[in-house]
Amino acid sequence: MKKVILRFFPLVLTACILPLVGLGKNVEDSLVLGVLSTRTTETRPLNPAERDMVSLYGVVYESLVTVDDSGKPQPLLAESWTETGNGKTWTFTLRDNITFSDGTDLMASDVAASCQYILDMANNKDLANNGFYQNMRYLVDSVKATDSRTVVVKAKRAYYGLLYCMTFPVVPAALVDEPNPPGTGPYVIHTFEAGEYMLLLHNQKWWQTEPQVKEIMVNFYKSNKEMITAYEYGRVDAVFTRSVAAAQYKSGISSLSISYSTRQLETLMLNHKEFPLGSLKVRRALRYAIDTKLISQNVYMGMTIDANTPVSSESWLYYDQENQFLYNPEKAMELLTEEGWSDSDSDGVLDMIMPDGTKRNLHLRLFVYEDPENNVRYEAAERIKDMLAAVKVQVKITRMDYHEMKTALEKGSFDMALCAFQMDVVPDCGFFLIKGNEQNYCRYVGSDMTSLFNTLRTNQDSAEFAYTSQAIQQQFAEDRPFICLFYRSGAILTRKMFTTVRSIREFELLRGIESFGR
Repeated sequence: MKKVILRFFPLVLTACILPLVGLGKNVEDSLVLGVLSTRTTETRPLNPAERDMVSLYGVVYESLVTVDDSGKPQPLLAESWTETGNGKTWTFTLRDNITFSDGTDLMASDVAASCQYILDMANNKDLANNGFYQNMRYLVDSVKATDSRTVVVKAKRAYYGLLYCMTFPVVPAALVDEPNPPGTGPYVIHTFEAGEYMLLLHNQKWWQTEPQVKEIMVNFYKSNKEMITAYEYGRVDAVFTRSVAAAQYKSGISSLSISYSTRQLETLMLNHKEFPLGSLKVRRALRYAIDTKLISQNVYMGMTIDANTPVSSESWLYYDQENQFLYNPEKAMELLTEEGWSDSDSDGVLDMIMPDGTKRNLHLRLFVYEDPENNVRYEAAERIKDMLAAVKVQVKITRMDYHEMKTALEKGSFDMALCAFQMDVVPDCGFFLIKGNEQNYCRYVGSDMTSLFNTLRTNQDSAEFAYTSQAIQQQFAEDRPFICLFYRSGAILTRKMFTTVRSIREFELLRGIESFGR
C-alpha cells in the first residue's frame, strides 16, 4: 500500500515548485496579474461569482482551517480544535491578538456569523445558486460562538471531513452581506473596478511577518486569448489559465510555466442499466481498451494529473493500483471473448446471439458535451471511439450541449457519457458512488461500496479516514463503476517567481506569495 495523499457538474497537476535557477526572476515588491473575469460586479468573498476570484480573495481573507501541501487540514485562524460528543461537536479556539484590516479585533462571533451566512444561503431552496461553499450544508448542523475566542460547530455526523468545510473566509459579523468587507489576511482590496482591475495592498495589521510583495495589481480580461496576448506583450507579469494552449509555454530563461491542480475530474460514465454495461467484464474491457495517457498527452497536451479512481494520484489519500489500470487491448479482447462476444460475421464489430435467437452487435452510444473554456472533449471522444474500434466495439458519438447532457444523465438515457465533475474540497466522492444517490448517474449498485462510504462518514481522525479512503479505491478497482480519465490541470505563466510552496491548487493560485522571500 502506497500513501501519497465535490460538486456535480453544477456541472490537475499539482506541481512541486522548487527554486528554478536561471529561470525567470524573483518577484520584488510588486506583481501585475492577468485574470479572467466577466461576472464579478462586487467583491463578495462568502459568495464568489468566478473561479479565479477565489484565489484573489484567498490572500485577503483567512479561514479557521487551511489545507497544507500534503492535503491535510491544519490550524490557521484557529490555533487548535477538539472533538467531543462522539465526534459530533467540534470546538475551535481562535488565536489571540488577530485583527481585521480595519483594526477591529477578530471575534468568535465573526467566524460564527460568516459560517451561518454560508449555511443560510446553502439551505435556501428559493435560490438558483446556493453558493461556492454550499456543500457545507451536508456536514454542518449549527455553529455558535460561546465566548470571544471559542466557536462550537455541531456536525450532522461524526466525520473528519468536517474540517475541510472550515476553510471558508471569515469577515466581520456586521458585514457578511456587504461588498468588500475587511479581512485578516496579508492583503487588502484597495480599489476594485468591475471588469477592469483590482489593486491589492499589503495589510499593515496582518498578524504574521510582513510580506515582501507589497502590491498586487490585477487586470481583468474577458477572454483567455486577450489575457494571453497581454502576457505575450509584457503588459502583465503573470496569468492564470486552464486552456490547453498554455502547454506551448515552456519554462525558459525569462518565463516560467507552473502547473497547478484543479478539482475537475474528467470521466467516462457507463450506464449499468444499458446492455451490456451491467457486465463487470465488459466494463473492465472498456477500461483496458482506453489509453488515458495517450489522450492526456495528445489531446490535453499533458495538462492533466493521473486518476484511475476519483482520488488524484497527488492526494495524500491515494492508493497506488496502477497495474490494474494499464492500457492493454489484448486483455480487453480476452475479457470480451470470455463474456461471449465474437466477430461471427467478420465485419469488424463484435456480436452475440441473444436468448431470443437474434444477433446483437456490440454498439454503444457515446454522448459528449464541450467545455467552453477548453474545446478538446470532442477530440477526446473521437480518440475513445478509435480505441474501442480497435477491440471491435462500435461507437456512435452524439454531441450535446450542457443541459442536454445533464438531462440524459438524470434520465439514464445513455450508454456512455464523456463529462466532468467539479469535486468538493472535502475528499469524499460518495455523491456519485453510493447506491441510490441522485448523482449516481451510472445506476451503479455496490453494497460494499455504500457500506465503505457509511464507514468513511463516521471516521473521526486522519488515520481512519485514510484507511477507509484507500479501501474505497480498492473497491472501485474491483467494480469499475465508470472510467476516470484524469484530473485537469492549469498553468500559471509568469516572468516572476512569487512562491516556493510545494502544492499549487485551483482556488489558491497565489498561495505562498505572502511568505516569499522570507
